[in-house]
Amino acid sequence: MAGSKCRASAETFNTDLNLSFEDGLIYMLQEVLTDQLKDLLHAENQLVKALPKMAKAAKDEHLKSAFTDHLEQTKGHVERLKQAFEMLEEPAKAKVCTGMAGLVEEGSEVIEEGKELDAVAADLGLIAAAQRVEHYEIAAYGTSAKFAESIGREDVAELLSQTLEEEKEADQLLTQITQPLLDAASGQGAEPETEEAGTRRSR
Repeated sequence: MAGSKCRASAETFNTDLNLSFEDGLIYMLQEVLTDQLKDLLHAENQLVKALPKMAKAAKDEHLKSAFTDHLEQTKGHVERLKQAFEMLEEPAKAKVCTGMAGLVEEGSEVIEEGKELDAVAADLGLIAAAQRVEHYEIAAYGTSAKFAESIGREDVAELLSQTLEEEKEADQLLTQITQPLLDAASGQGAEPETEEAGTRRSR
């Protein structure tokens, strides 16, 4: 009888130990996820400020429209992140994202350098800067969604995956816009649709 009680106590202890370990692991992963989301919140807020400048600098009308449309998407991404924080019962507090700060600074340099280039070259520089941003966000949202899945928060993972898909679509759109510009640069295509060209035709 005593031996049975000892075995039962040992089994209970082991079960409690396993549960404590699992709970601790989930807590640790949620801390990592929350940290990632804080980083993303700051990154997205930086882009809300940067995208209007890129749209203003763009000469190609399709590129200008892509930046303008993605600005509205980015504002939605900020709201999704706030919703994710609420789901996790964590404060929506941004953490300085030095990675995005560097990419935004590079974008500002591209804008300034583009003032000395022709329209096509300047726009290609903007696309390169924008796609570096998109690839950064695709990696960050993909990782965060996977972390959310790993702790059983499919609701948060689904929310982050929605933004991930929009970032991928934005990157693909930039790639599509690139080809006509490259053709124009090599003299194989028609002149890209620019605001100035449209104004000349309307006259």
